[in-house]
Amino acid sequence: MSRLEMQVPARFNGPPGSGNGGWSAGTLAELVGAQADPVDAHGDPVVTVQLRRPPPLDTGMQVRTEGGWTLALDPQGETVLRARLGDPDPEPVPPVDAVTARAAQAAYPGLREHPFATCFSCGTEREPGDGLRIYPGPVEPVDGAARVAATWTPDAPVDLPTTWAALDCAGAWALDIGARLLVLGQVTTRVHRRPRAGVEHVVVALAGPVEGRKHHARTSLYDDAGLLACTEQVWFDVPAAP
Repeated sequence: MSRLEMQVPARFNGPPGSGNGGWSAGTLAELVGAQADPVDAHGDPVVTVQLRRPPPLDTGMQVRTEGGWTLALDPQGETVLRARLGDPDPEPVPPVDAVTARAAQAAYPGLREHPFATCFSCGTEREPGDGLRIYPGPVEPVDGAARVAATWTPDAPVDLPTTWAALDCAGAWALDIGARLLVLGQVTTRVHRRPRAGVEHVVVALAGPVEGRKHHARTSLYDDAGLLACTEQVWFDVPAAP
């Protein structure tokens, strides 16, 4: 594949028939970060990605720069994603310990009912080693805002798109995606360090303010050495079908 193209393989789906928002955004962010000058001493640079339409699966998307943004275009020339270097760093979510996060998983709402059960990040119908199977359940709120947490132990080295995918869906569960259908619209992420294979990590997310159809959330990823990555997200209500 040309460096001027990106593609979302079918394995990395979110909603059926479209790419996982975090994985898709992380793939474009990796292209943007590779062009950063100078190289950031604190890990991968902060990148903001906007998702303009559902990322198609197994489809080559042309990547080009226009007006300060790096665009991923579908075969019809429509913008699917656009990304740029961001600033400042997202604010981390206060962590919880791994024991608390493991216990929270038993109350993961997706175990009862899941809007996207085959999602690469949080789907309950994915097999171990195929999906990430991150199941965030409720933990103690922060200043009245809902917070969820889960553990995640990668079984192989983790690339940047998969790190973004691990940060993705917890934000939607903090916003109670079981009660309202949500899709990711914008994400700003800083990855300080990559997750390590065989190490237990904790994913924690915090619900933020709501502005009409826009729902804000923050998600962070920790290991036993501290913060690995954090993200600020904007999710959008999907209108119910008639």
